[in-house]
Amino acid sequence: MGFPLALFLCTLGCFSASTAIDGISGILDLHFYKNSCPDGEMIVREHVTSSMLTDPSSAAPLLRLAFHDCQVDGCDGSILLKESSNSLEIEAQSQKNFGIRKLDIMNNIKSSLEEVCPQTVSCADIIQLAARDSINLAGGPFIEVLTGRRDSVSASKKRAENQLPASNISVNEFAKIFHEKNINLQEGVALIGAHTLGIGHCRNFEERLRPVSDPTLSPTFSLLLQTVCSDPSLSDVAFAQNDATAFIFDNHYFIDIQNGRGLLKIDSEIATDPRTMPHVIAFGKDMQQFFHMFTSGFLKLSSHKVLVGEGGEIRRDCSVKNS
Repeated sequence: MGFPLALFLCTLGCFSASTAIDGISGILDLHFYKNSCPDGEMIVREHVTSSMLTDPSSAAPLLRLAFHDCQVDGCDGSILLKESSNSLEIEAQSQKNFGIRKLDIMNNIKSSLEEVCPQTVSCADIIQLAARDSINLAGGPFIEVLTGRRDSVSASKKRAENQLPASNISVNEFAKIFHEKNINLQEGVALIGAHTLGIGHCRNFEERLRPVSDPTLSPTFSLLLQTVCSDPSLSDVAFAQNDATAFIFDNHYFIDIQNGRGLLKIDSEIATDPRTMPHVIAFGKDMQQFFHMFTSGFLKLSSHKVLVGEGGEIRRDCSVKNS
C-alpha cells in the first residue's frame, strides 16, 4: 500500500502552537535551532522521508516513540537510553514498550546532526520532530512542534511500568492520564486516533477473543482476529492492522470503531461510552476536525514536563548519557 508524501508542503493544512512555553530556566519555541542549527529540522525530515520511502510502516513506530517518551517523566529522550547502572532496568525494557522500533532512525539522525551541529539538537527534540514529520508524510497535518527540549540523564523500567498505559486501559483511566497533562477529552480521543497507523500484536488484544468473544466486536471482525491469533504461542509475533488504511494518517479509524472493528479495548470503549462517542462520530465525519484536535493534543503532550535551560544535557549519542 502506498502513502501520500506531503514532503515540504502542508497539503492538508498546517497547525501550530500560538505561544512559546516557558520552562524553569529556559523556553520551548518554534524553530529553536534557527540560529544554532538552521538545517536541523530539514535533516530530520530527510531521514524520516527516506525511511518511509523504503518502509511505509515507519510512521507508526516513530509516532509511538514520541508518545511513549512523553508518557514517562515527560518528553526527555529517556526511551532511547540503552545504558544505566543496570541495563535490564532501562525504560525500553518495560513490557509496555514491547514492539518499540525504529531506534536506528533516531541514531542515524543524531549522527547526521552531530556532523553539522555538534551537541546542539537534543535527542528529545529529534523524537518529536520525527513524529511530526511521520504524521505529515503519512497524509496527516503538519504540526508546528515547539523545540528546545533537553535530554534526561537516566531512564527507569519501573517508572515506565508505572506510567505507560496498559493495552487494556479503560476510558476512565485514559481520561485521567490525559487530564493530568491538561489534555481534554476531545483532544484525548483525537490522540487515540493515532491508532489509525500501524498494527497491534495479538498479545495486546487476545483476551478479547477467549474464552468468549467481546460482544463489542463485530462477528466478522472477531472471527478474523481469532484466525489471526489462533496460536497463543505466537502472540508476540502475530498481528492485525489497526484499521483498513494502516499506512495512512486519516480518520478511517473512527469509522471502523463505530462498526465494531476496534482492535484494543479502548478502541471499542470510546466508540460506545457516552462521554467519548460524540467525538468519535464527529471525527469520523470530519477529518479536518480530527486533525485540528489531534494537533492541539499533540502540542500539549509534546510539551509535558520538558527539560529546558540548564536541565539535563544535550547527548552526543542518543543511546548513552554523556560521560
